[in-house]
Amino acid sequence: MDNRAEIRDFLTTRRGKITPARAGLPDYGARRRVSGLRREEVAMLAGVSVDYYTRLERGNLSGVSDSVLEALARALHLDDAERSHLLDLARTANATVSTVRSRRRTSATVRPGVQHLLDAMTLAPAYVRNGRLDVLGANALGRAVFAPLFQGSSGPPNMARFIFLEPAAQEFYLDWGELAADVVALLRGEAGRDPYDRKLTDLVGELSTRSELFRTWWAAHDVRLHRSGVKRLHHPEVGDLTLGYESMDLTADTGLRLNAYHAEAGSREYDALRLLASWNAKVPDELER
Repeated sequence: MDNRAEIRDFLTTRRGKITPARAGLPDYGARRRVSGLRREEVAMLAGVSVDYYTRLERGNLSGVSDSVLEALARALHLDDAERSHLLDLARTANATVSTVRSRRRTSATVRPGVQHLLDAMTLAPAYVRNGRLDVLGANALGRAVFAPLFQGSSGPPNMARFIFLEPAAQEFYLDWGELAADVVALLRGEAGRDPYDRKLTDLVGELSTRSELFRTWWAAHDVRLHRSGVKRLHHPEVGDLTLGYESMDLTADTGLRLNAYHAEAGSREYDALRLLASWNAKVPDELER
């Protein structure tokens, strides 16, 4: 992906979202030609010259200091995800292609130790994914709860393809629209961290071609963090489920995250998970023999 274009579009869209009132600037009621802040207003708030900010917004972050990036993040009211994305774009702008690729050499498989950990979580549906949202490993309950995702997949299923290209996804995810927007934002963040990932570029191209909604949301350049929350699912066998989730980096495996889901003990969801777990329990090796 073109780093300069990514920087330009990200800064332009962020500037367009900030009103003078939100930025703490006086609004004299005059009709404005731009929907958000003017370049000179962002430059003033960030403490840089208009010419320098214009250079940044044109996609040239080469040599920019951390202090300027932080000032820019404050001026544009960037949240944590947006700030991290800006820093990722700047790191790429100031590094060679080989440096970026070596820094983001993502693990392609789930280590046996991690799979053992997944399998030990017998009442928590869990899976491991990469930044492209390929699901590389899961426990038995994870495969049972997210059965529609795994159905018909000969290799690692991809959550983005499932959500945007499979009609079953809109029935399975009760908050499909919100989740779909999150998926686009997650892929956009990954593109900032690893713009030279050919598989990611191909995935974005495929989804942009086949889904008008994906294409529209991708152009918005929104990014989000995915750490914890609630998912509402309609399972084909046990009905509606409302599950909390936690998402954690696997620090020994670059680019991989573990997502684990949970339900409160004694709840209907907890009983449903226990039922699914009993249906999908693995037989110990010694009993199989």
